[in-house]
Amino acid sequence: MTSTPSQVSAFRLKRHRLAARAHGALADICRDVCGVQSQLMSAAELALWARTSSISQQGIESALWKKRSLVRTSLMRQTLHIIAADDFALFISALKESRLDALMRYMSRFGVRVKDVENLNQSIVELLRSGPMSQADLTKKLLPRTSHNIRNYMKVAWGIQLFRAALVEGLICYGPRQGNDTAYIASNRWIPKQKPVPENEAKQELIRRYLSAYGPATPQDFSRWSGIPINQAQKPWQGLNDQLAEVSVGSRKLFLLRKDIPQLSAAEIQTPLVRLLPNFDPFLLGHVEKDYLIDKRHYKRVYRNQGWISPVVLLDGKIIGVWALKARRERTFVEIAPFQAFSKTVRLGIDKELGSLAGFLATSIQLKYTHQP
Repeated sequence: MTSTPSQVSAFRLKRHRLAARAHGALADICRDVCGVQSQLMSAAELALWARTSSISQQGIESALWKKRSLVRTSLMRQTLHIIAADDFALFISALKESRLDALMRYMSRFGVRVKDVENLNQSIVELLRSGPMSQADLTKKLLPRTSHNIRNYMKVAWGIQLFRAALVEGLICYGPRQGNDTAYIASNRWIPKQKPVPENEAKQELIRRYLSAYGPATPQDFSRWSGIPINQAQKPWQGLNDQLAEVSVGSRKLFLLRKDIPQLSAAEIQTPLVRLLPNFDPFLLGHVEKDYLIDKRHYKRVYRNQGWISPVVLLDGKIIGVWALKARRERTFVEIAPFQAFSKTVRLGIDKELGSLAGFLATSIQLKYTHQP
């Protein structure tokens, strides 16, 4: 099949729930986009706001810490994500092998053995039997229980690195913050028991979900997005060959789930489609090549050093500017830096976005444009 860049953008926008805000359960949104990156919780909240008209910050907090329909833990690319709680076993199984291999290679430099890690994880789970514990308190109680090799490792790897293996194995996840500190909790005391998912089956399901949201794409795109090395991603990908269709977009050969071909063929953007997306929005993270999203001359203004990704103004699936949000007491300021001259229609679309954002944040917003080209 041959497809146009416009059709591909329209398909992805719809699958990411960016074509139109709608009512929907937060767990369904997270499932549709294969998780929301959340090392910045404020950015994760805005990524959810960008996709639905029926949530509040309090609703997100409730889904995470009261209803527990969402869970926050370290997943793709070794970064924090929010996913549907009932998908926990799937994601852990799909990602565990590659993440644990990489972690053990690093820890072995400090003499850490598999047995050291097993004992460390057992101690962490035992200490969390009584409930959530802050990272600082857990570290303090853990130190007397650790081996000499682990203590050597800790001299250079504090904080989350001490708990990385337990997170990778799915033994623990993030609990409600305790003051300004991260807190962990044993996952079997936080998430309802789930049936284990065999590794290859989990990887294939993750590929299907990835393509459903980010397709058409390549195995290399999936590898970059998931953090699974390409040599470990190829086998489960090839096992899905009968479910995949090749899509030509310009000179590129991409792949999509065969069942989604009719939706791609019919995809059309109802222009103008203006969206404000936050730092690290899932829509910005799905592919190796970004030329479908942004002109090369503006690339470094979005994809910055140390993996930082700026909030962006999106028009019909293309980045046309960056923006920043600053809270000051009872008022919030939004500053937008355009990459091109904004038409009146685009400005009206931005005003509509800011009206929705003000409602979500329960504040008034004052808009400022920097010099426009």
